[in-house]
Amino acid sequence: MGLYIEALIRTDLERLWERTQDTARHQRWDLRFTEISPLPGPADSAQRFRYATRVLPFLTVAGTGTSAGERHREDGERVSALRFASSERLSLLAEGSGYWRYVPTADGVRFLTGYDYRTRWGRFGAFADRLVFRPLMGWATAWSFDRLRLWCERDISPARSLAYALAEVLVRILVVAVALPFGPAAVLPAALAALLTPPSPRTPAARRCLRRPPGRPAAPSLLARLERP
Repeated sequence: MGLYIEALIRTDLERLWERTQDTARHQRWDLRFTEISPLPGPADSAQRFRYATRVLPFLTVAGTGTSAGERHREDGERVSALRFASSERLSLLAEGSGYWRYVPTADGVRFLTGYDYRTRWGRFGAFADRLVFRPLMGWATAWSFDRLRLWCERDISPARSLAYALAEVLVRILVVAVALPFGPAAVLPAALAALLTPPSPRTPAARRCLRRPPGRPAAPSLLARLERP
């Protein structure tokens, strides 16, 4: 898998499962999606869903996916897998797949994901993905995982944590703006302070998540059995 994100979330496994597997709750904390809605299908089959992401105020791209989960495993872990695709030409992502693992520990639950995707638009799409989109997706996933952690650990709702994050960005910008009239001698320390001051404990931060796997990650066998949407 091309991207790997991991967060230690100090909560019970059942709460974390519900807030990640329920589509209505999932869309509340995941920055990558504006809307996730289930699609009708047989009760005993993988869950089909539609997703939409607002790229710009006037531009939304959408696609469909399938997901399935294993809630009861002999090793005590839980896993879920998904495949997704978009037929829209404006979507850089053509199709992809990924998984979530829920690993109980003495300190909480290691919640981790691995996923990758295929781009369109030829060489330009590959270049844009490597230079901009893939780093952005990795950051957005990690930021969202920490947002989920705050919801589970401290009961800070996703909407409230987003408000804290926006307020913190505004404060950092104001620190630099206030220093501007005093020239470079004041601007440089102000800019460094704005960049290097750690985020508030109430604010989601991608830096709190592990971005490289501790070993060689392996996708669950469930992913291989999941049909494409």
